[in-house]
Amino acid sequence: MGVIVGILCALFLLATQAIGVPELAPLKNHHSEGNFVQKREALAIDTIFKLPVPITNSSWPQGGNFASEIIDLGGLQVYEASTFMNVWGVYQGGADDQGFSVFEPTGIPRGFSMLGSYCQPNNKPLFGWILVAKDVSANTSSPTLKQPLDYTLVWNSASLKINQDMPIYIWLPTAPDGYKAVGHVVTNTSDKPSLDKVRCVRSDFTDQSETNDLIWGLDDFHVYDVRPSNRGIQAAGVRVGTFVAQTGSPNPPSIACLKNINAIPKYMPNLEQIKAILKVYSPTMCLHPDEEYFPSSVDWFFSNGALLYKKGEESSPVQATEDNLPQDPNNDGAYWLDLPADPTEKERVKKGDLKSTISYVHVKPMLGGTFTDVAVWVFYPFNGPARAKVEFITLKLGKIGEHVGDWEHVTLRLSNFNGELKHVFFSQHSKGIWLDSSQLEFQSGNKPLYYSSLNGHASYPHGGLHLVGKNDMGIRNDTGKGDSLDMGAFQLLAAEYLGSAVVEPRWLNYFKEWGPKVNYIIADELKLLEKILPGSLKKVLENIVNKLPSEVLRQEGPTGPKEKDNWNGDER
Repeated sequence: MGVIVGILCALFLLATQAIGVPELAPLKNHHSEGNFVQKREALAIDTIFKLPVPITNSSWPQGGNFASEIIDLGGLQVYEASTFMNVWGVYQGGADDQGFSVFEPTGIPRGFSMLGSYCQPNNKPLFGWILVAKDVSANTSSPTLKQPLDYTLVWNSASLKINQDMPIYIWLPTAPDGYKAVGHVVTNTSDKPSLDKVRCVRSDFTDQSETNDLIWGLDDFHVYDVRPSNRGIQAAGVRVGTFVAQTGSPNPPSIACLKNINAIPKYMPNLEQIKAILKVYSPTMCLHPDEEYFPSSVDWFFSNGALLYKKGEESSPVQATEDNLPQDPNNDGAYWLDLPADPTEKERVKKGDLKSTISYVHVKPMLGGTFTDVAVWVFYPFNGPARAKVEFITLKLGKIGEHVGDWEHVTLRLSNFNGELKHVFFSQHSKGIWLDSSQLEFQSGNKPLYYSSLNGHASYPHGGLHLVGKNDMGIRNDTGKGDSLDMGAFQLLAAEYLGSAVVEPRWLNYFKEWGPKVNYIIADELKLLEKILPGSLKKVLENIVNKLPSEVLRQEGPTGPKEKDNWNGDER
């Protein structure tokens, strides 16, 4: 029997490796059993997430400072610590009512100091990082790091009747004048931590932070993830990986983030490394099995009859080519693109051309140059009509949602310390979501999978129905595994930090609309649909449509990638 079990286990291991299931390793709990440790079911946090294929420095072509493990912020070196010792956990409240856990970094390189503790929800595997720092400045009178003067108790759980390992005490370091705390320290007793436990950072190496995701909270106490307030290509704020615990208003947080006073592009990938990144991480896009409106390349769209219109000369459009697109950066509504005028050709071009499709890539520094964002854009000649779910009824919303020229994207966020994929942003109409790599589906190694919704082409991390609404009513975003496309065939649109090494295509600097203004009256479209609805649901449908985001309820033609806020800024 033991031989049979061993064979079955080996076969299961081979199967999981073949289909690219992420590796999950057991997480050791460093607490001994005691009065406060309660028995509980195993949680996702008890495992450590690893990418399907390990990433090392040898994964990337040599050259420059990308993936060199340590980043110099201009006299303050930082290292991305990603191994942890478990300090405490609570097992109720928060995401999926599973609580959250707090950790301290381990394996800190010699000469580096802890800046604070790390925490995350218990409903996903442990996959995080936190920066540790080393003073390498020549300023001996005002070093970049100093011990705190004292600690202030922010919160403790000793009196709470909750399912927890043991009491927790969260402390805010008291920084010396001219210095700021960038993280909290956590203990299991009411004794203050050692002053040597963490370091505070000289103020000129810090920037304003803001709360991001809520990790856990009670009525009067909340724990948030923290990020720089100012984020974008030129922004110098550096995320530390710490959390803030506080009562009252979440902003501004009681801790700061770091600041890079060095050259932001210094640790960004070069051209050969960008190619390697796309080879390793290019996402695989899955279209819905019932999709009718496929993507295409921009060149295919132009060469198959796309027309360029000019206001006042609507009766005489010209064949759109890359060379005749206006380059005026002002979007004044004077020009727009459209499908061919011939009805047969119009319907053909609407359908797109999957064989010609490539991704259009924009590479940019983020979070003070400690991360590389790889925005992967896809072009669709046509966006199909929206569909609503009203209880058990699915309705096509007439022309609502239709428009010519649909630009969609996902963004990969890589650590410049080691080149590891940390997060992916999924663009969904006017909004979107960030997920870390432990929450993704992978295919063919480290290639994340994403799903393009039926007709609307919004991006989702998993298949199924994604309803924009509530109470079983809203706009349908259906996703599933139909045709798929590895987005590794790409054109590098821009990487501004590389200067003239990347030549932008002329169409990228076409700032006018990629489709005409759609002239339809929403009320008339709704009247056609309301004829088939029971009386009680007519008002429901009207409310659903009126609350649609502008990206869905679009009447103006859409603009290209460079007109989007996230081109120079962060994703929403």
